[in-house]
Amino acid sequence: MSATAKPAATAEEVEAAWNDNKLAQVLYHDWEASTYDEKWSISYDERCVNYARDRFDAIAGSNGRPYGKSLEIGAGTGFFTLNLKLAGVLAEAHVTDLSPGMVEAAEKNAKTLGFAVEGRVADAEKLPYDDDTFDLVIGHAVIHHIPDVELAFREMLRVLKPGGRFVICGEPTRYGDYVARRLSRFTWWATTNVTKLPALSHWRRPQEELDESSRAAALEAVVDLHTFDPDTLARMASRAGATNVKTVTEELLAAWVGWPIRTFEAAVPEQKLGFGWRMFAYKSWLQLSKVDKVLSAVVPDELYYNVSITGVAPPAQ
Repeated sequence: MSATAKPAATAEEVEAAWNDNKLAQVLYHDWEASTYDEKWSISYDERCVNYARDRFDAIAGSNGRPYGKSLEIGAGTGFFTLNLKLAGVLAEAHVTDLSPGMVEAAEKNAKTLGFAVEGRVADAEKLPYDDDTFDLVIGHAVIHHIPDVELAFREMLRVLKPGGRFVICGEPTRYGDYVARRLSRFTWWATTNVTKLPALSHWRRPQEELDESSRAAALEAVVDLHTFDPDTLARMASRAGATNVKTVTEELLAAWVGWPIRTFEAAVPEQKLGFGWRMFAYKSWLQLSKVDKVLSAVVPDELYYNVSITGVAPPAQ
């Protein structure tokens, strides 16, 4: 944990969060804000620029850029917005998050990159913007945290200009998440038990750090509210009023390997894993993602780990 990171939630705070989901969202994401980029290997360079642009293009295509005025819901530290700005997809960018810590981190990252990004603490179920304000609303790994997803879609459509588009990427599918979580749990159990052996004790994190990670995992279970069937998600967006709704799924083998790798990284001391390991993990993900695209011709979309969705606000009446 970095010197500026907030301590993990206590057992008492986690218990209270079970009965107040909005509290849980703020508590968990405020705590994660200072270490989130490190945890998820987020950067603002060619690697993540390509990732963000490719995820966006896979569901929305490459026409219409740059979008004039964009809003990101649940922006976290700014990963999606800032990398899409670097890719030339966005012009004027606004970011929101329920967590004040995340909004602060996103604004700090934007300033470091030389961007003018307006951030607000905001609930995606009640956005503090006028109707017909934005050309684009985006999100990445966010709607599975929102209690009322259909209401959030209605809010996105409300603040979009007629004909404006929303693009939500990186949401967990029902079956993909089921497999990934069980692979992660097994990896955590195996790693933390094997490193109890005297010969491998130097690969074990201090017990207090492992306990902290376990408390964080418990709180993560509180804030991760949904997994999605792609067709059901599309119908939800259509009910909210969206037109031209489309979904795309990604990551099958890449998720089966990627989640155990990330879990292993969280269970061992950071200094044990150098640049070579990072490149191995990244290149493995790239190669398996290519295989996943080929397999998509025969594998049902609901088995893939990630689903992205886009839709268009209806024309003015």
